[in-house]
Amino acid sequence: MIQIKNAKELDGMRRANALSAAALKYGGEHIEAGMTTWELDKLIYDFIIKHGGKPNFKGLYGFPGSACISLNDTVIHGIPSHDVVIRPGDIISIDTGAKVDGFNGDNACTYACGKIDLEAQRLLDVTKEALHLGIAQAVAGNRIGDIGHAVQSYCEAAGFSVVRDFVGHGTGKELHEDPEVPNYGNPGRGPRLVPGMTIAIEPMICQYDYKIKTLSDGWTVKTRDGGLAAHFEHSVAILKDHTEVMTRGWEDPDFTL
Repeated sequence: MIQIKNAKELDGMRRANALSAAALKYGGEHIEAGMTTWELDKLIYDFIIKHGGKPNFKGLYGFPGSACISLNDTVIHGIPSHDVVIRPGDIISIDTGAKVDGFNGDNACTYACGKIDLEAQRLLDVTKEALHLGIAQAVAGNRIGDIGHAVQSYCEAAGFSVVRDFVGHGTGKELHEDPEVPNYGNPGRGPRLVPGMTIAIEPMICQYDYKIKTLSDGWTVKTRDGGLAAHFEHSVAILKDHTEVMTRGWEDPDFTL
C-alpha cells in the first residue's frame, strides 16, 4: 500500500534525507586511492552517528555495512571489506541512508577515483542526467511509468542498458515502501503520482548488457559481462505544485547540515 505523508511526516522525511545527503557527500569527498571500502564505510557510519542519525542500511535484511560500496562492474550491494582496495581509475558507487526520528533517507552517487577513461565518464554523466530526467517526470498527475520511460529512453539512446532486476521504491517510516519505481517502462502506465508520495528514483545503468549476477555472498550484484555500472539516486517528495528533491544536498558543493 502506498503511504501518503502529511505535512509533519514530510518534515520528518526532509530531516532524514538531509542527513543522508550530507553523509553521501562526506563519503564521496573522502574517497582516496589506497583506502579500503571498509574504511570508507566507517567514515560514513561515524558521520551519521555524530549527527544524531542511525545508519539505516546497517543490519537491514542482514546487510553488514552502513553503505553499499560498489566498484566498477559491481552494480549495487557491494559489501564494505578490508580486502577491497580503491585504486586510481575506479568508479565507486556509494548508496547509503540515515534514519532520523523514525523516518528514512536514501540516496546514491557514483564517484571517480582520480582520472577515469572517457567511456566510464560518459556512463556516469548519462546515468546522472537520466536521474534528473526521471525526476522531471515525477510530478503530481503523472504515472510511475513516465519516470521509467524517461530514464530508459535516454540511456538506451546513449548506447547503455537499464537493469531490470532492481528498481526504485517508495520511502518513509520503512526504507522500502510501495510503489516500485522501475527505470524502464511505458509512459502513462503504473500508479498515479499524487501529493504526499515520497519515492526514491535510482537509475542503475550498465555499460553493455543489463544482465546481472549475484555472488555467493548473497549480496554483491555484478554485471555478467564485466562491463561497468553506475548508480545515482535521489529521494523526492511529490507536492501539489512541484517536486522536492529531498536529497539534493549531495550535488551541492556548498551544502552543509
